[in-house]
Amino acid sequence: MKNRISIFGLFLLIGFPLTAQELIWEENFDGNSLNMENWSYETGDGCPDLCGWGNNERQIYSKDYVAVKDGNLVITADKVGDAYYSGKVNTKDKFEFQYGTVEVRAKLPDGHGLWPAIWMLGANINEVGWPASGEIDIMEFVGRQPDTIHNALHTPASHGNTENIKTTPIENVTSDFHVFKMNWTKDAITFYIDDKKTYVFSPSEKNEKTYPYRHPFYLLLNLAVGGNFGGPEVDDSIFPKQFLIDYVKVYKYQDSK
Repeated sequence: MKNRISIFGLFLLIGFPLTAQELIWEENFDGNSLNMENWSYETGDGCPDLCGWGNNERQIYSKDYVAVKDGNLVITADKVGDAYYSGKVNTKDKFEFQYGTVEVRAKLPDGHGLWPAIWMLGANINEVGWPASGEIDIMEFVGRQPDTIHNALHTPASHGNTENIKTTPIENVTSDFHVFKMNWTKDAITFYIDDKKTYVFSPSEKNEKTYPYRHPFYLLLNLAVGGNFGGPEVDDSIFPKQFLIDYVKVYKYQDSK
C-alpha cells in the first residue's frame, strides 16, 4: 500500500496523466478512393450564400481534385483556363466530437497564393452561424509566408477576426511531412507542431462569446487559392500543386465526457 501511494503521489508531482488517451477515430487513407462513411465533399465557389467562401478565395472546389493515392489524401490545386480548381472535404454529420486530441501528419505545398488548412467548425453552425459556432485552425499555411505556420481561433468576442493567433517559424516547412496536433479541453486549446507546443488559448473569462468550444465540432481539410489571407496575388506558374495528408487521428481521455 505504501508503494502504491508513493507512486500515485509521484505521478501527481511530475504531472503525468492518470488516465490514458483512447484512439476514437482515425483515417489512414488506405485504398484508392475517399471513405464516404467518414468524409463529404464541399463543392463550388460558395455562391450564392458565401461567394469566395467569405474570404474572396478564387478556387472552385470539385471532388475531381480530391484523390486517395499511395496512402495519402491528395488535394490538388490547379488552374484550367481562367479558373482555379481545388478540393475540400469535411466530416460534418459523419464524425463530430467534443474534447480530445487531433493529430494530422501532412506535407504542405509551396507557392505564392496557396492556402492549405487543417481546421474545425462547431457542429451547430447551421443553427447559430459563424463565428458563434467557433472555429479552430489547427494548421494554416500561406505560400506568401514560406516558413511560417499559423494556429488560430475565431470567436464571437473577436467578431470573427483573427485576433487569437500564434505564428511559428519553421525553416523549409514544405520540404517534408510534419505532424500538427491540437489538444482541446473545456478550459484550454493547445497547439503543437512535431510535438513542440506552440500556442495555448485559455481566456480568463470563458463564455459563449470568448470560448465557444464546449460543444461538438467537425473536421475540415482544404487547399484554397488566393483570398484575403492566402493572396491576393497568385503565382500562376506554380500549378498544379498538391496538399498531402498521411493520416488523421482523434484521441480522447477515457474519462472525458
